[in-house]
Parts: sequence; C-alpha cells; structure tokens
Amino acid sequence: MVWGSAGRAVAGGWREPVAQGAADAEVACLERGLIEMRREINRHPEMPGQEWRTAGVVARELRAAGLAVTTGVGGHGVVGVLRGSRPGRTVAYRADMDAVPPKDIVGGGSAPAHVCGHDIHTTVALGVAQVLARLRQRLSGTVVFLFQPAEETLAGARAVIDAGVLEHTGVEEIHALHCGPFPVGRFAVTPGYGMPGQDKAEVTLTGPDAHEAARRLAAEIGTLATVPLPQTPADIERIVADAQTPNGPLARFVAIRARAQEAKVSVSYRCWPQERYTEVRQGIRRLAMSHAGAGVSFPTEPFPAMLCPERDARMLAHRLRRTRGRDAVTVLHAAFPPFSGEDFALYLDQIPGTYTFLGVRAPGAPITTSYPHYPDFAPDERAIGIGVRAMTGWIAQRTHRAQDLPGASSDYGLSGGS
Repeated sequence: MVWGSAGRAVAGGWREPVAQGAADAEVACLERGLIEMRREINRHPEMPGQEWRTAGVVARELRAAGLAVTTGVGGHGVVGVLRGSRPGRTVAYRADMDAVPPKDIVGGGSAPAHVCGHDIHTTVALGVAQVLARLRQRLSGTVVFLFQPAEETLAGARAVIDAGVLEHTGVEEIHALHCGPFPVGRFAVTPGYGMPGQDKAEVTLTGPDAHEAARRLAAEIGTLATVPLPQTPADIERIVADAQTPNGPLARFVAIRARAQEAKVSVSYRCWPQERYTEVRQGIRRLAMSHAGAGVSFPTEPFPAMLCPERDARMLAHRLRRTRGRDAVTVLHAAFPPFSGEDFALYLDQIPGTYTFLGVRAPGAPITTSYPHYPDFAPDERAIGIGVRAMTGWIAQRTHRAQDLPGASSDYGLSGGS
C-alpha cells in the first residue's frame, strides 16, 4: 500500500518522512511571527498554576493551525493533537508555560518573570505544531503537544499525567527542549544523564541556645556537599565546562543549601546519581542527632531525578549533526547541580524520550543572560527558529519509523474544556 504523494520509497513500502528542507522553508515563513509571539508571552508572565492567559494564546494558535485542542488539562494545561495523513506512531512534545516565582529568581524578585525560558519553550512548541500542520499531508502518525502548567513547583507533570493524557492518546515517547547556557545554534544532548532530582529536610532544635545551634548545624550540613553552588559568573562557566567533561567533577555530586532561621534549619539538596539521597539523609540525621533534642523530618520520597535514555539521546545527536552541522551538538556527561528538579522526569519514568538543551547564549553575552533563574536572563531569540527547525524534523522522524509502526492511535478524549 502506498500512502500520500510521490516520494522515495523506504522499507515496507513507506515513504520518507517530512523532509528537513521542507520544514526549514516553512519555518522561514513563520519565524518573525514566532518571535513576536514569544514577546507577547514574555510580557505577561504567570505564576505556576495561574497560566490562564498563556493557555489562551496557546489554544488560539493551535486551533488556528487546525489541531484538535483540549484545555483545562491538569489545571491550565493545553493538549493539541495533530494527525498526519499517513499511519504511524504517536509521539508527544512537551512545553512548560509558567514563569519563575519572585522567590526563585536569583537574588529575589518583585514579580514573576520568564527567566527560565518557558516563553521560548512554548513558542518553539507552537512553531513545531504550525509547521507540521502545514506539512500534514507528508506527516505519518500523530503528534500530541502537551503545554504544561506548574513546572516550577514540580506539580504540573503529575497533574497532566493524572488527567490521563498519556493513556488516552497512546503516546509512545515524549520529547522536550530547555533553554541552556550554550551558544545560540548549539544543542546539548544528555545521554544517560539529565537533571538531578530534589530532596528537602527540616531540622527543629530546642533549648536555650537553639538559635545558635541552628546556625552551627546549618554550617555542618553544608559540609556534606561535594560541589559548591555557583556564586559568580566564573563559577557558572566552570560548571558548564565541567558538565561537558567525561568523568569530570560533576559525574557524581552533592549540592546542598542549608539555612538557619531561628530554631530551625531548612535544607534543600540535589545529588547525582539519585541513589545518593539515602547517603545524604543519613548524614543529615547523624549531624542533627549530635544536637540534643533535635527533630528531623523529610518528605516521603525525594522528587526523582530526570534520567534521559542514552540510545534516544544519541540518535537525536546524530540527526542534529547531520541536519544542523557537526558543531551543532555537545554532549553532557553530567547533570547541572544548581538546577532544581525537573518534572519532565515523571514522563520519562513511564515512556522513553529525549530532553535536550537549546543554546540561547548570544555572542559575547554574559553567561547569566542564558542561565535560568538569573534576573538578567535574556535569551537570543534566534534560538526559536533553530529549535523549531530541529524539533520539527526530529518529531516527524519519530512518528514515521516504519519498523515499529503500530497504526493510527485511537480517538483522543479528556475531561476538561475543548
């Protein structure tokens, strides 16, 4: 059986997927509008769980492109479904929509701001949806676009999953980009690595010198760290370089922030690999118990680390080098310790996929302009078109793979608005 218009045949009678050249041509037509869309989203940052305006923009653009749209998913989440004209696999693409709360901006802020690049992520995903919709007649399979709320609080992915998105759509794998401190035009893949999870502890002390004991204990807990949190741009440059070094100082690490406030010590820490949480918890308990009357509490479980499948990341790297140039890809050999947890981990716990850093550092710009959560975060907007080109070709390839095509997925249905 032959599907679609004429083209070069591949194994099993299937034709090649959406050609990269065709996708690039469509992006060229849309690029200026996408940059303006990003600026519109950027002007209206919304707190986690309050993304109603951004969700409205997303739903409007997806409907205009001809996708089936469901709103109100896991809060203000939006799901857009694009069915190609040919049978194929069902693949998801995720973008997060929320802004960074003021308390999570380095140095503190007065209002939420898009200093983690979620406005870029949302715009890239909309661009991929628009391009593939224009090329629907050449597209195999189904693409499910997940525009997720509340990533900054690590609540959104769980809410979307609990809404039944993965089951209802029959998604087989999932992919995402995240802004990163790499030169614009470059991607950083994460085979076998990803981002650390997050664990917390609270220690309560008693007695007449509890305030002083809390200060001492915070300092003691800080000694469990194996790497310091960055304090200067030079520190960040070092971390980025270390993450690209095989068997470097970040291949295994513990990063800790311990703060004393009156008679309590609040601890937040990240480590790699995540099995080290047991070791760190034991260390905190040991240090706390050296203070008479200390009480220690932990969450039931640490938030899980995001571990990216090695095979999929290397396949993406191969494609990016072939389509964007050999210098377009760097490989990370570690996770970034200063990053907080990433709830994309919950998707990868259920299905395979990729999570790739999109370089947004402008030539000559300070690294803090491309490092998430810094107040001067100012990504190079050329990264939008670059990300759309790369992900359009990648997603089209993943929906097409002839050797394991299961056929068209079942109809989509979710609770929520439409």
